[in-house]
Amino acid sequence: MNIDKKIAGDLVANDVSFITTVPCKQLAGVIEEIDQRDDIFHIPSNKEDEGMGLCAGAWMGGKRPAIIMQNTAIGVTINTLATLIQYYRMPLPMLISYRGELREPVACQVEMAVHTKALLAQMNIPTYHFHKQSDVEEFDMILKYTFMCNKPVAILTDANFWGGYGDQ
Repeated sequence: MNIDKKIAGDLVANDVSFITTVPCKQLAGVIEEIDQRDDIFHIPSNKEDEGMGLCAGAWMGGKRPAIIMQNTAIGVTINTLATLIQYYRMPLPMLISYRGELREPVACQVEMAVHTKALLAQMNIPTYHFHKQSDVEEFDMILKYTFMCNKPVAILTDANFWGGYGDQ
């Protein structure tokens, strides 16, 4: 199973037609897959909070949005999540590379990983952690849940899920 194609396919199957991304080595394959799809409008963002603003605009314009980003910028997005996305009850699937977890080769990424789940929990954002490649089978159901309840939802994808950093 090609995880990148499965993720892009599930997004399209759930009518997600606007996606913004912030570059990340772990997410490069899925970002490339999304960029090649004619049924998804992909616009890269410079920062995660900027991307959430773009997603809010897409939602207000009648599109189903998603953001693909790193967990290391969760702290930057707190205000945007609370005062825009949550306040206006906007559904927002957030596919997040969970940097700083097991198999992480960059030590400075660990510090934000320690806080990621706690920050999401404090914001009452439903959070799912994809650790095994088979976890991607839940992605379709998570997307349906996100749009049913009009809430942001975090899907944390760690290095193990993506196959490591070439260390296998």
